[in-house]
Amino acid sequence: MQLYPAIDMKNGQCVRLRQGAFQDITVYSDTPEKVALHWQEQGAAFLHLVDLDGALAGRSVNEPVIRRIAETVSIPIQIGGGIRSREAVSHMLSLGIRRVIIGTKAVENPEFLKELAEEFGSEAIVAGIDARDGLVAIQGWEKTSSVKALDLALTMKEYGIRHIVYTDISRDGMLAGPNVEATSLMTRETGLDIIASGGVSSMEDLEHLYQEGIQGAIIGKALYENRIDLKEAAARFQKRPESNTD
Repeated sequence: MQLYPAIDMKNGQCVRLRQGAFQDITVYSDTPEKVALHWQEQGAAFLHLVDLDGALAGRSVNEPVIRRIAETVSIPIQIGGGIRSREAVSHMLSLGIRRVIIGTKAVENPEFLKELAEEFGSEAIVAGIDARDGLVAIQGWEKTSSVKALDLALTMKEYGIRHIVYTDISRDGMLAGPNVEATSLMTRETGLDIIASGGVSSMEDLEHLYQEGIQGAIIGKALYENRIDLKEAAARFQKRPESNTD
């Protein structure tokens, strides 16, 4: 299982929200690049970045910070938040980002992700599916669509997408445990690399995801509040990057 320490960026800072509420925010660091380096030193093999300002603005807002993180660490990075055009995807990849997460446009124009996967490769494009009560939320979680999360995931599979970040908004930032049942169902029904996001609060949560065969887990608040030791979690659950194997 791949572990993804999360760095959520707002106003150039590393922050966490509760249930995606922009008024319920905790600032953890003014230097996100130092946070990124710390997670790498603790055993992270992949980073998960979110441009929270970008998610609302519909364009990249925290690019200076993103650049500094990419220049600071040597491990691959995936990023989401406000990336809604081909040009924005191309630009992020040019900064050294490995994967770009598309959320809102995946709902509004699913064919857009098919075109991106064909142009940039299925490894570079991730569908971000953020669900509230099983329905997909869009535009920085400010609106809820009528599209079912599993239906969208199956469409993404049909369109050549291999990776999906699945977030249960009700669990995000709450340390209430991930929605293992829904994430496991999506993994079984699609056969894709489903990355669980939202609510991971303990080693037990990671164990449950691991036992269900879920391919990835994003860890945010639990790391920042020392509920999960990343070095221990990486040693216990994380697959080794191919470059590090004999």
